[in-house]
Amino acid sequence: MRPFIAPVASSIVAFGLAVSAAAPAHADTRFLAYNANDRITQAMTKGITLEVRRGLFGAVNVDRLFSTTARGSAEFTRGGPDGARRVLPAGAKENDIYAINQTVGDGRGLSRALCPGADATWLILSRIRPARPLTMQAVGRWADGTFRHCTTLSYDWRGEWATAPGSTAPVPD
Repeated sequence: MRPFIAPVASSIVAFGLAVSAAAPAHADTRFLAYNANDRITQAMTKGITLEVRRGLFGAVNVDRLFSTTARGSAEFTRGGPDGARRVLPAGAKENDIYAINQTVGDGRGLSRALCPGADATWLILSRIRPARPLTMQAVGRWADGTFRHCTTLSYDWRGEWATAPGSTAPVPD
């Protein structure tokens, strides 16, 4: 029985290594653009572009947000406290949570615009799919540790950029 287990185990390990090595090679970065859909969202920004990374098995991770009509960008870190999800309005279906990095780019300004007075701000996004609308819920945590829902931003699909907004990199053939 032992001679059979060794080849199977080594095949499984080899397959696992091949998949993990191939994952970065198949991941792709895309720039998905959205237009503001309502008055509240238009007051914040006319439109946004999300830099998203799609993994080997189709999982999407948002790395950055760019203002489509003005200069400005913010970086995101995936994940956040469950307390942020618990304060969403009734019926909210958004689930993907991202912390706004306040030390890089315009993250601090975005956080202050979305949740004035909050110590930390998270965006909870709907599922990101090309050619579909996008909803973002902004949630902040205040100095006393309480979480509060700040605003709901609604966007309509605009299209996909070949490169990041404002980039001078050539478009690949």
